[in-house]
Amino acid sequence: MNNTVKSILIPVGIAGVLVGTFFLGVLWQRVQYLENKNGGDVAGANAANPPARPSIPSPIKADTLNLPPITNKDHIKGSKDAKLTWIEYSDLECPFCKQMHPVLQKMLADYDGKVRWVYRHFPLDSLHSKARPEAAAAECASQLGGEDVFWSYIDKVFEVTPANNGLDASQLPKIAIELGLNKTAFQKCLDSGATTQKVKEDSDGGLEAQVNGTPANFLLDERGNAWVISGAVSSLTVAQLMEAALK
Repeated sequence: MNNTVKSILIPVGIAGVLVGTFFLGVLWQRVQYLENKNGGDVAGANAANPPARPSIPSPIKADTLNLPPITNKDHIKGSKDAKLTWIEYSDLECPFCKQMHPVLQKMLADYDGKVRWVYRHFPLDSLHSKARPEAAAAECASQLGGEDVFWSYIDKVFEVTPANNGLDASQLPKIAIELGLNKTAFQKCLDSGATTQKVKEDSDGGLEAQVNGTPANFLLDERGNAWVISGAVSSLTVAQLMEAALK
């Protein structure tokens, strides 16, 4: 290529680059403007039309559910004179039960005196082989330390387990010791299998009530109505259920 051609092409090439850069800059500014404008429109639309509140199930007659009656063998937290009863069938290695546990703790605090929480074991053996021994361990904690220790024990299990069979069995006596229980007595209870029958009774009762997954929840009022809630739900949904049942 001779010098004359070069002297023509080089300026043309530079000019092309500059023009291209200019148009890219304009295009980028236009995109930014549209994104900001649209973002403002979306925010405005969300403010004008907030997300719909989750729907709740309609009540049915409690006597159609075949739920085992509540007895002094049940684990009950909250006022025994409460107008509402929340029965939960739970698996200590179920990730959705782990998710639901703090939601029900909040429910009990928010509706203090208005609801009692009944906890029943329903280990899903085919999925979580560790859940049944953990339930038996919680029953040993109850046997040795009483009702408050039982609730503290399951609170701690849900706190430390990764769920889905992730809790090391060596943690079970450690939790017992942390809660002030005698390690030897706890281990003796666990090894004897003395509490496995209680876990089985809970689970069998759940099967009678056609529970087939966890958490399985039943909200009962004093008028014989029941709301059936399958799986984990949010605190908002629980609050809606409570308000509906209290009407």
